[in-house]
Amino acid sequence: MNIFVFDIETIPDVDSGRRLYDLQGLDDAATGKAMLQMRQQKTGNEFLPLHLQRICAISVVLRHADKVRVWSLGDADAGEAELVQRFFDGLDKFTPTLVSWNGGGFDLPVLHYRSLLHGIQAPRYWDNGSDDRDFKWNNYLSRYHERHTDLMDVLAGYQMRATARLDEVASMLGFPGKMGMSGAKVWDEFQQGNIEGIRNYCETDVLNTFLVYLRFQLIRGHLTESAYARELDLLRGMLNQEDKPHFREFLEHWQ
Repeated sequence: MNIFVFDIETIPDVDSGRRLYDLQGLDDAATGKAMLQMRQQKTGNEFLPLHLQRICAISVVLRHADKVRVWSLGDADAGEAELVQRFFDGLDKFTPTLVSWNGGGFDLPVLHYRSLLHGIQAPRYWDNGSDDRDFKWNNYLSRYHERHTDLMDVLAGYQMRATARLDEVASMLGFPGKMGMSGAKVWDEFQQGNIEGIRNYCETDVLNTFLVYLRFQLIRGHLTESAYARELDLLRGMLNQEDKPHFREFLEHWQ
């Protein structure tokens, strides 16, 4: 079983903002503020278009062989290109089942634009059967294939009106949900230099996603009740062994 659960955190792409909106001469903070204000005026909210979102963190849970591991890709000071490259290198190495919450609507399109910007090759990810015949019937690009399982999309029956927030679903199931930060706060935290806090927050999000995925595997009959319990114990054991403050807090909130 190679399961690769992922989540990204983003900030305004101020370099592209300067080019597209003639904002030369402004520093990063002023450029980001201008971009958000223009978006607010245009759409009524500050959520930037996906091609103008720069990735500042990618966190993953890897379930491989008899182990489970959670971490954030690259070092805290790694550039965006390195983070994106590491993400696609993981796919090339393990050819895993990708698991996300709204990855089809957000995370993967952002990764597409950022790989386009940095010229990052990912032939395994983009294959739809031309290189590997098996990928014709199950690839990362199709909304209805399992090689990328977007839990939000699947659980909503592919109906946008039925979608739910990860935080609410995780909390409903007795998992920790959001703890102390949200995506809306990431830009402010980044400007204050709190990249470690952002990475820790992203790791707790991806842990929630993994736990919901395990419950999904239970209800679809891919895990027995005893196998499901073993998976939870394995994850608890890993978090206890790592003994990091945000993991300890996660365990405290896990009912």
